[in-house]
Amino acid sequence: MALFAGLAILSSEDKLLAGGSGAAFVIFAILLVAIVTVSVRVARHAEALAQRIGDPYGTMILTLSAVLIEVVILAIIMSSENSPTLVRDTIYAAVMLDINGIIGLSALIGGLKHGEQPYNDDSGRTYSVMIMTAMGLSMIVPEFVPQARLHLYSIFTIFAMLTLYALFVRMQVGRHSGFFRYSYALAKQQADSDGKRRPPPFVFSIAMIVVGIAIIGFLAEVMSTFLNAGIRATGISPALVAIVVAAISAAPEILTALRAALKNRMQAVINIAMGASLSTVILTVPAMEALAMYTGQPLLMAMTPLQTVMVALTLIVAAINLNDGETNAIEGMTHFVLFGAFIILTILAT
Repeated sequence: MALFAGLAILSSEDKLLAGGSGAAFVIFAILLVAIVTVSVRVARHAEALAQRIGDPYGTMILTLSAVLIEVVILAIIMSSENSPTLVRDTIYAAVMLDINGIIGLSALIGGLKHGEQPYNDDSGRTYSVMIMTAMGLSMIVPEFVPQARLHLYSIFTIFAMLTLYALFVRMQVGRHSGFFRYSYALAKQQADSDGKRRPPPFVFSIAMIVVGIAIIGFLAEVMSTFLNAGIRATGISPALVAIVVAAISAAPEILTALRAALKNRMQAVINIAMGASLSTVILTVPAMEALAMYTGQPLLMAMTPLQTVMVALTLIVAAINLNDGETNAIEGMTHFVLFGAFIILTILAT
């Protein structure tokens, strides 16, 4: 249905664009719903693969599929709209959404239902230090690099991020795989696991993920035309566009994390939220910097002072909250308040 909607809109593109900014935003909203619907379907097949192979491989598949969706949408929007800050703003929005939004809301509702929810504290510390290092190198340090040498630093960033992620993945699935697992003692957890439906065939899930991402790319291409028309007509800030892109890629993760929190499976929430943040920074940055270098498009990665403060505050709070092996509603509320501050500050800055 989403594909047919995209084809129908594409066939009437000129007439719809003639309807002005109002019509452009209506079509944009329709395509946005279609993209989110397809991304949720992609996530379900990623979850099916995760169910077959277990953690930490399972959550890696889910977060990597979300990052791939994000990169595809960013690349398409960048090709049609010259916004050097779009990638930076999208990564910033994704980190705020993943850590403060997903962990905040999940720990809040899970804490209200179950009280303190246990997880492996090694995973929280490992994710926090990796995210802090990656964001510091790729989005804070560039502010202090001379413009004439920024090109060389970008090359270093690409190799540094890929090297960090390669080592992290090797440790995550090898020697330190236990950091990202938690053995739930409750019999209910085993009952939930045993009661799950048999997942679809492995090859079928992979094929559906590939097809889904291809459809998302097509819909994003159509959506970017109407989005750019609306932006030019109304002067909307690219920061709001960045939130939309981040929300599209995070939609499946939000649903999966909330279900895990309600089932008292906080380890899955930590793996999804922190893993998504790390993957977004450490993979999206080199992918988009390499694309910008290839196409010659301007790309500004250094965060604004306000963004730097919000990221620093978020990572400090996460490092404290995710250090004892248990979350509760109070810790969830601290992150969710930070997420609310991010939304309000973004709106006020537009």
